[in-house]
Amino acid sequence: MGIDLPLIWAGIIGFGLMMYVIMDGFDLGIGILFPFVQDPGDRDTMVNTVAPVWDGNETWLVLGGAGLLAAFPIAYSVILSAAYLPIIAMLMGLICRGVAFEFRFKADEAHKPIWDRAFTGGSYVATFSQGVILGSFINGFSVTNGAYSGSPLDWLTPFGIFSGFGLIIAYALLGTTWLILKTESDLQTRMRSLARPIAFALLATIAVVSLWTPLAHPEISSRWFSFPNIVFFSPVPILVVLSTFAILWAVGRDTHALPFVLALILIFLGYTGLAISLWPNIVPPSISIWEAASPPQSLGFTLVGALFIIPFILIYTAWAYHVFRGKVKAGEGYH
Repeated sequence: MGIDLPLIWAGIIGFGLMMYVIMDGFDLGIGILFPFVQDPGDRDTMVNTVAPVWDGNETWLVLGGAGLLAAFPIAYSVILSAAYLPIIAMLMGLICRGVAFEFRFKADEAHKPIWDRAFTGGSYVATFSQGVILGSFINGFSVTNGAYSGSPLDWLTPFGIFSGFGLIIAYALLGTTWLILKTESDLQTRMRSLARPIAFALLATIAVVSLWTPLAHPEISSRWFSFPNIVFFSPVPILVVLSTFAILWAVGRDTHALPFVLALILIFLGYTGLAISLWPNIVPPSISIWEAASPPQSLGFTLVGALFIIPFILIYTAWAYHVFRGKVKAGEGYH
């Protein structure tokens, strides 16, 4: 039996996007939390926790996009055509956020609030846009003869808007738990108090999405609630509830790393639920990874490059987080 190259590439792209959600999620979450922290010194500390690693986190987004183009060009053309406007908004948000990140360090006290607002606005716009793209992906795309045939505004649906706000909540939870891990004293206490309502809000959001999607899409309902699938997949929602209450338990105690680890588990479970709902389609509702894949020669050639570069990204990422481990104190860097 030959190697299933489309399956391997689907795993690579899925892994890259999951890494982006995890690593840039708490990064964007810090900007989302800015309105809840008014002290300039605390804001500086929040930004300092990601200063050495924030730009490297977005490498995974580039890998996912480039991999999609190389391995599944039909999916790339359909998704970008369908979600062109929110993708542009996401990129503009990320650019605005990146510029503000650099300039706020150099600005005087009179102008720093301007860059703080740009940092916050860019974080909200980028996150909301990603959620809208996710919502439109779950809803599926209108495709005719391998090309997108829907409206430029098909992404603008109630479910897409709800998904945008839902992702803001998810990234906010990653941001609070990251800051519990990386900070101390009053700022850490503030993050512990914020983590509780955010965790409840995320659980409610997951519950709404879990009901909305099967009601709107019979094929997803059949996937989850038919026998024996309902038995095999039931651990996912059970673990979501358990993880949420474990986060609530952890933030109420003198733990530092555990809330962040549990938040990562919760996000991973949500990602797993998405994969279960849509597999094996890479262009919902009906184009599978095998139908959208490039020719085997192209998949094999690009796979060599991917398997060469991914270990370097992983090693660099692990090294960066190892070097800059530890707490960040107000007015100081890492120690």
